[in-house]
Amino acid sequence: MYFIYFNLFLYLSVMLLSSSLYLLIMNLSYILEMNFLVLNSSNIFFVILIDWMSLMFMSFVLFISSLVIYYSEEYMMGDLYKNRFILLVVMFVLSMMLLIISPNLISILLGWDGLGLVSYCLVIYYQNLKSFSAGMLTALSNRIGDVALIMSIAWMLNFGSWNFIFYLDIMKEDYIMKLISYLVVLAALTKSAQIPFSSWLPAAMAAPTPVSSLVHSSTLVTAGIYLLIRFNFAFSNELMMFLLFISSMTMFMSGLGANFEFDLKKIIALSTLSQLGLMMSILSMGEYQLAFFHLLIHALFKALLFMCAGNIIHNLNNCQDIRFMGGMVKHLPLTCAYLNICNLSLCGLPFMSGFYSKDLVIEFMSMSYLNIYIYMIFYISIGLTVSYSFRLTYYLMIGSFNFLSLNVIQESSIIMLKGMSGLILFVVFSGSIFSWLIFSTPYFICLSFLMKELTLITISIGGWLGFELAKFKISYISLSLKYLTFSLFASSMWNLPYLSTLGVNVLPLYMGKVYFKLCDQGWFEYYGGQQFSKNLKNLIIIQLCSLNHLKIYLLLLIFWLMFLLLNF
Repeated sequence: MYFIYFNLFLYLSVMLLSSSLYLLIMNLSYILEMNFLVLNSSNIFFVILIDWMSLMFMSFVLFISSLVIYYSEEYMMGDLYKNRFILLVVMFVLSMMLLIISPNLISILLGWDGLGLVSYCLVIYYQNLKSFSAGMLTALSNRIGDVALIMSIAWMLNFGSWNFIFYLDIMKEDYIMKLISYLVVLAALTKSAQIPFSSWLPAAMAAPTPVSSLVHSSTLVTAGIYLLIRFNFAFSNELMMFLLFISSMTMFMSGLGANFEFDLKKIIALSTLSQLGLMMSILSMGEYQLAFFHLLIHALFKALLFMCAGNIIHNLNNCQDIRFMGGMVKHLPLTCAYLNICNLSLCGLPFMSGFYSKDLVIEFMSMSYLNIYIYMIFYISIGLTVSYSFRLTYYLMIGSFNFLSLNVIQESSIIMLKGMSGLILFVVFSGSIFSWLIFSTPYFICLSFLMKELTLITISIGGWLGFELAKFKISYISLSLKYLTFSLFASSMWNLPYLSTLGVNVLPLYMGKVYFKLCDQGWFEYYGGQQFSKNLKNLIIIQLCSLNHLKIYLLLLIFWLMFLLLNF
């Protein structure tokens, strides 16, 4: 089954990419309408949007998912329900496909909800308390976005059709379209885990690593960004400024948190969150094509990064703590080489694929007419990205090996390595290739020498900071307490997990307890069913007779005797 889906997805991916390039060169887009159902005089149409953007994104999703499925063949080898797992992954990919090709809010909701439901099943795949908690947090956070989409569907009734693609530009100043765009942004914030809905993304790491690779690269979290790319023509200036502020804060918060985290998968999850913030912030500056470009390039190296992490975790007997790792380059040289290449691409090192999108984003931001806050937070966030990447490299490759002395760590997983090798060339070369393909006119941004070098300076400072953080030893107790308090605050994502779990449900649960005691077992009991039944009992004379009093029996006997005397 694995090889069937792998070959099918790979073949479809190549077909869609070639079709996408044809549509891009010819500047064509098609909208297909299929008559889905005819009921009396009502026609229900199923609408599909085919343009270069949707086909290219579908091609990337299918390519990454094909290699992830191939990789899963060996990763999930000992699992009893391998076929169930693979069918869930296929359902996940198909939901994303439906979302990508939909210019209609109803079919977008079907794909959106499909992603939410299947992601819940995948997060709780390893059935334990931690997975159940993470799954519930993921599902409930995403439900907020689902509700926002359902409300926007209700408001779209005013336009006479749910095909939003026709109304975005022409109805931009309309009050209802503004309201719909606010609801769509709320939905995208929940799905792409921006502040204050960020806590579910690291929690979703409870899923198997191939699922994490798929979720964090091209499916679940990118759905919000893709929806905003489609809706960007309808956004007002105020909404875009709000989005810019939220996304820049998310970018900074996740970059800071990753520098204090010790769980390998959580570090990579927080790096995804940081990149999502970067995409959303450049999108909110009005450059949707650039956001889409970074989305595609990021999908490739993030998928491979998770695959490398999965191979390391697999070899270390499911240990995810980076403090146990060290000197991995001796044991897993190819995996570490791939991981390093992905890390450098993530940092935006010149001439890696990430550089072509990330450097363009930074240069565009530098040219924009914005305040010092945005300028500073962008460069600080890039420095933090490099910092946690180099810190990870230090712990994995330079630090001392702290795992069990009795171990068999070796690169014997041939299928997993083949799946990873399928991505590595794209991670290195895709940036330059797609920058020439997507942008018909190349971006030429003329900056001063210092501003051009600022990105490299930031990368260098971030790298140095990462090494210093990794080697940092605390000598004074007063310093250690302050450092501990700060690191706890930063590593817990500014207390967002507590706020979105305990902060949301403790008071309602307490109120429920009070309500249950006072009302259900208190006043409602007294004035409700019990008291009502008591009063009814007292009203019925026969019930009075059955109270077993002797005088009642004597009274009945007298009545009976009187009845006999009167009749006879």
